[in-house]
Amino acid sequence: MDAFSSKDMAMRAQKKILSTMATKSSVQMFIDDTTSEILDELYQVSKEYSGNKPEAQKVIKNLIKIAVKVGVLFRNNRFSTEELGVAEDFKKKLHMGTMTAISFYEVDFTFDKSVMEELLASCRDLLLKLVNNHLTPKSHGRIKHVFNHYSDPELLTKLYDPSGPLRPHLTKICKGLNKLVEDGTI
Repeated sequence: MDAFSSKDMAMRAQKKILSTMATKSSVQMFIDDTTSEILDELYQVSKEYSGNKPEAQKVIKNLIKIAVKVGVLFRNNRFSTEELGVAEDFKKKLHMGTMTAISFYEVDFTFDKSVMEELLASCRDLLLKLVNNHLTPKSHGRIKHVFNHYSDPELLTKLYDPSGPLRPHLTKICKGLNKLVEDGTI
């Protein structure tokens, strides 16, 4: 019996095409304006923190690729019932992380880097579990790269410094996150 499936082939083609064209203009059809603004600020944070423009671009490009690929898998009903449970756990943890990030921003001197590190690590692990049977090891590496980058304790400390140079970016990130929470996106 030939195991050919046009639906499988179409989904693989979508993932492949999207992974090669993860640029701002091509991804706008998948990512709303608020999310795009948050990504722009995350890019600025990475660039200013690392002083390395190509690395900052790579982190954001990896983030976009993963978001789009997970979206394609979800829209094509590729997740099993068990995986949908993991997706729900991921969504809850992401919401908790978002609310914590906003709270740390709104109340000066409450920031706890170990709490943020743990939330980001937990999100990373849940996302890896979710896509384990669907994405390549290269994509798994992208997930690790993004989460490890943004859970760097030194980056987090500088980001949440009330008088630090990254504070304006954090303000815009949290404003966007608040909007996504209000809209029910996160």
